[in-house]
Parts: sequence; C-alpha cells; structure tokens
Amino acid sequence: MSSFKQISWLCVALGVSGTTVAQDYLPILQYHHVDANTPRSTSVSPEEFRQHMDYLKEANFEVVDLAQALKDIKAGVALPEKAVAITFDDAYRNIYSNGFDVLKAHDFPFTVFINTGPVEQGHSSFLTWAQMQEMQQSGAVFANHTVSHPYMLRLLEGETLEQWQARMEKEVSSVETLLNEKLGQSPNMLAYPYGESNELLRERMAEQGMIAFGQQSGVVSKDSDFTNLPRFPAAGNYAKLSTLKVKLNAQPMPLASFSDGGDFASGEPVSMTLNFKEGNYRLKDLACYVSGQGKATLDWPEVNVVEVHAEQAFPVGRGRINCTMPDVTGQQYYWFSNVWITPGDDQRYVTEKIKKN
Repeated sequence: MSSFKQISWLCVALGVSGTTVAQDYLPILQYHHVDANTPRSTSVSPEEFRQHMDYLKEANFEVVDLAQALKDIKAGVALPEKAVAITFDDAYRNIYSNGFDVLKAHDFPFTVFINTGPVEQGHSSFLTWAQMQEMQQSGAVFANHTVSHPYMLRLLEGETLEQWQARMEKEVSSVETLLNEKLGQSPNMLAYPYGESNELLRERMAEQGMIAFGQQSGVVSKDSDFTNLPRFPAAGNYAKLSTLKVKLNAQPMPLASFSDGGDFASGEPVSMTLNFKEGNYRLKDLACYVSGQGKATLDWPEVNVVEVHAEQAFPVGRGRINCTMPDVTGQQYYWFSNVWITPGDDQRYVTEKIKKN
C-alpha cells in the first residue's frame, strides 16, 4: 500500500475530518490583467475572475501558497486534496483594483511576479510598493519577473555572449535586491518573460537555488524541471470556466523521460519522444495537438514509447505541442506541453549554436 493510501486509511480509521492528504502534484493558474479593457489575450474581466475564484471556493479547492507547496512537492510531502496555486505576471495595478478584494474575501494566497522597472518609475498601470505591502498582509507573495521584461534570450545589437550573460544576471539580481529591501523577503522564484529560457539560463537558476517558470501548460510534480515549471493560462481564450475545470483536475503526464531536440525549432517540423512509466494507462487515448496545425502524428516504436510529430514547421515565434490522456477512471486527464522557439533572422537569439562558441 502506498504511503498516501496508508495515511488516508489511518485518517478514516481515526475519524479525522476535514482536509486529508490527497495529491503529490500541483496545477498552477497564470493570470496577467484583471480588466475588461486591456488586451484580451492576457486578460480576464473582473466578472470572469470572480467567477473563477467563486468556483474554486464552491468546489472545495484548496488554494495553497506556491512557494511552500513547491518545497513540499520536492520534499515528498503530500499536498492538501484539490490543491491549486494562483499566480499573476507583470504586477499590473488592476490586480489590486479588480482582483485583490475577491482574493482577500476568499482568503486565497497568491503570487505576483513583478518586473520592477515600471514599479520604480511610478508607472500608473503598475502596482506601487505600498500596495504590495498591503497585499502582503493578506496572503500575497511577490517574486521575480526581471527588471525590464526583456526577451531574455535575445542579444542586443553588438552584444557579446558574456555581456548578455552579465545583463541577464543584473535583470534577475536587481529584482531580488528590491524584493528584500522593499518587502522584506523573496521566495527565490522567477517567471521568465514570455516563458522563454534556454539551457544556460536554467543552469544559472539552478546554481542560484531559484525555482523558475515557463509558459507551457501542465501540472507540477516531483519529476518536473524546477527551472522551467508549467502553468495553466487562465485568460483570453482560456478564461472559459468549462475548460478551466478540466485543467484544475489535470494530473502530470506519467513520463519516465522525454526528449525534444532542444529549445529551438528549425525550418523542419518538430518532434518529441515521450517515454511512459510502467503503469495502467489508456495509452491508446493519448492525443497530441500542434499549435496552429491540429493533431500530431503518433508513432509507437515500443509499447510505452511514443514519437510525436508535427506535420509542418513552426513559423517564427513560439510553437507548442499539448498532449492529454484520460486516466483509467475517465474523470481526469494527464497533461503535458512542450514549447519551441523559432528565431527570426533579425532577432539575435542565443541559440544552441551560439552557446557553444
């Protein structure tokens, strides 16, 4: 019998009520704006946001502090049943004006990843330090989203690799300094702007003991890459409550390993290989979808190994493949997503080729 089942059985035997251990994984919601008049792709209206938060409360989800939950997952400590975390990127002031009261009323902890440049400049669209201090008193945690929200993998014109590395180091370290000076603490977490990272950045985050997040969708487990964790976007086309419910009930894809050929796509269609752990899975029901293309082609060289192929090359920008599979009960879905960057000729990305020079 697993340790989770043993503890759950013991709680029942002893008549323990309330929240019991239930899961060793965590879905994380990602928001930006809470406003009806900001870009739809990164926004939920105040009404939609209230609907999301009310659903979490009514459906008995346990909203947890992100930093502590991730520590627990890494340490093998069980999370509460139906645990979920809430995050925001960019520190927009409408989080305070349109979202904070709802979060406070429900007593939900949440994390805001801030880019400190506009905060320090007193930009009217961004939170102030005083507002952040107020929000801290009601469960808010503020984390790193760099100073200027750059494309972190792009070289400036004439910039060397060493100069780029120093610039990125300052983008991150300057925010850490301000978080500790202004708010008294930092959770040592970074959300990569635009979700973009490469091996060099991820290695640096690991060296600094920082947890970092991309913008691929999925569920965090102990097997996740803690320098590139997934989150579920909950804005724009993803704001519908019906689709959000599916994501809130998702589980991590049970993978022993996967390979994707690297962070960057070329002029050829991408592919990735998923190697499943031993277990009872509905592998025949696995479905993978390529952004802008529809279903991917699946080849099974072995019973527990699938090769996932896009039919066409991605255009310039970020492209992804999302894979889902129902669990044996049909009540939940396993979820996995991977992102590739296709650089434009004039964008000066720090690609694998440049990294090796």
